[in-house]
Amino acid sequence: MPAAVAESLIDRVIEGERITPEEALELYRLPLEELGALADHRRKLALAGAYDGQGNDVVTYIIDRNINYTNICNVYCKFCAFYRTEKDADSYVITFEEIDQKLDELTAAGGIQILMQGGHHPSLTIDWYTDLLSHIREKYPHVNIHGFSPPEFTHFAEVFKMPLEEVIRRFKEAGLGSIPGGGGEILVDRVRNRIAPLKANSDQWLKVMEVAHGMGLNSSATMMFGHVETLEERIEHLGRLRRQQDETGGFTAFICWTFQAENTKLRAEPVGSAEYLRMQALSRIFLDNIVNVQSSWVTQGPKIGQVALRYGANDFGSVMMEENVVSKAGTSFRLQAQEIETLIGEAGFTPRRRNNWYELVG
Repeated sequence: MPAAVAESLIDRVIEGERITPEEALELYRLPLEELGALADHRRKLALAGAYDGQGNDVVTYIIDRNINYTNICNVYCKFCAFYRTEKDADSYVITFEEIDQKLDELTAAGGIQILMQGGHHPSLTIDWYTDLLSHIREKYPHVNIHGFSPPEFTHFAEVFKMPLEEVIRRFKEAGLGSIPGGGGEILVDRVRNRIAPLKANSDQWLKVMEVAHGMGLNSSATMMFGHVETLEERIEHLGRLRRQQDETGGFTAFICWTFQAENTKLRAEPVGSAEYLRMQALSRIFLDNIVNVQSSWVTQGPKIGQVALRYGANDFGSVMMEENVVSKAGTSFRLQAQEIETLIGEAGFTPRRRNNWYELVG
């Protein structure tokens, strides 16, 4: 990058201006520390007015629990070590009694949300799902149900033979509070056709978000990178998220993480923590219309998760009382609330608990 071009581009980043995909490629080539400093500056710009003007000093987290309601799935993603077929001895569908036990434990720990996702089960009915949602809403009204990723909703519409809009409406009426950004991987169909050819394509993923946002359901946005995609395709993914956010404004946060390879069928050499920090920093700068960026300590480990707070992240994710998917791929980190608060404090920030909508609680 010529010095004059670099200086002009860096000035525009500092001023908070929107960058193009071509400029993102140029920024990617900056020294890691310099890119991180720019991302940290953009974090401050994004949070300047938040939390009564204290947003620059606050890093949030939430107490929630991952609940994977079934591991039965018929899309056989090459990067997944979690899925099972109906014939496998260790396949399961959760019972309401098991849900209650998990939510009782969550409540005792001060938790206010569940992240509920599962495999693409070929034969569960819509009544099973809506009954489950209604049961949780009625028995645990203090718990937000953050559930069912876009590929799951695409699958539901096909299995239930029902318009997507009708499925999402019925789930919302039954108690669904928000939607996770899972299954985004890379929103480029060349990549998706290689790693998960039976899963929702890029347009379908974005369509679910469009419909959900239109119904008042917020969601997160994600990116799993470091497998078969190119750098240009990562930036194309970010571009599609940014355009969606321009149109609907429903993304509350962005989370990226690196591909975890153990026990999966995908033949790709995983990238390291430096590449994770570089992409998170670039994402913070590029996604100028998504306020919150979450550190991915679940895949990177607590220390890199802590460092990520100086590379554009303003959120430390969740206590996550339970995690079953990433851990199947060989990565397993656990933190309690006090450990999270200590890590945030050591990084020079004030830890605060939040809800799904990034409102402070407690």
